[in-house]
Amino acid sequence: MPRYFIEVAYKGTNYSGFQIQDNANTIQAEVEKALQIYYKERIELTGSSRTDAGVHALQNYFHFDTTFEISEDTYHLNAILPIDIVIKSIKQVQDNAHCRFDAKSREYQYHVQHSKNPFNNQYAYYFPYSLNVQAMQEAAQLILANTDFTSFSKKNTQVHTHNCMIYESAWTELNSEMIYTVKANRFLRGMVRGLVGTMLQVGRSKISISQFQQIILSKDFRQVDFSAPPQGLFLVNVNY
Repeated sequence: MPRYFIEVAYKGTNYSGFQIQDNANTIQAEVEKALQIYYKERIELTGSSRTDAGVHALQNYFHFDTTFEISEDTYHLNAILPIDIVIKSIKQVQDNAHCRFDAKSREYQYHVQHSKNPFNNQYAYYFPYSLNVQAMQEAAQLILANTDFTSFSKKNTQVHTHNCMIYESAWTELNSEMIYTVKANRFLRGMVRGLVGTMLQVGRSKISISQFQQIILSKDFRQVDFSAPPQGLFLVNVNY
């Protein structure tokens, strides 16, 4: 049975997350609905990377199997989908390809804006405090030296391991924004927002570098600041 990968991008503001949920508007539900309208048959999707309510994606993937021919032309499906979701490509892949388990890495970016901007408030976290950028960079580099991120996983997360291989972790400044980029083989629930929120406290000198390292080693999520809101977070890339 042929298998296809669907590459999507979306603005997550109006959605309860990526994965389908009962009585909730999600990215998966909208894409499945568009497929059913166009092909007159129900197609069940498997997602690559779950994103929470309000989180955006420049690139994410679904895969599905079907007994009938699927067009790689995305025009008609995009005409059905809401304006804040776009199918970037549909491609047939090997029958055993898996959009979640075959991903080698995922890259996220989190946007923090220094000054209030009413035209950007759905895409960045307005954080009007002076920040020690050098200290935040040091904290970001510490993340590269660790693999166990139990502290940065929200409670009631059912995973077999809290180990993640971090390939990139750094802050950059662009115009009136600070952008945190992190790339890893996998991420835990709430992990990126927990890292950002806690590093912002390092930037405010509320937490020292040594305390930040102790938070990582503590394996205690109660010491982590998960308050960074979802609108600043973007899933940028899923690499196969």
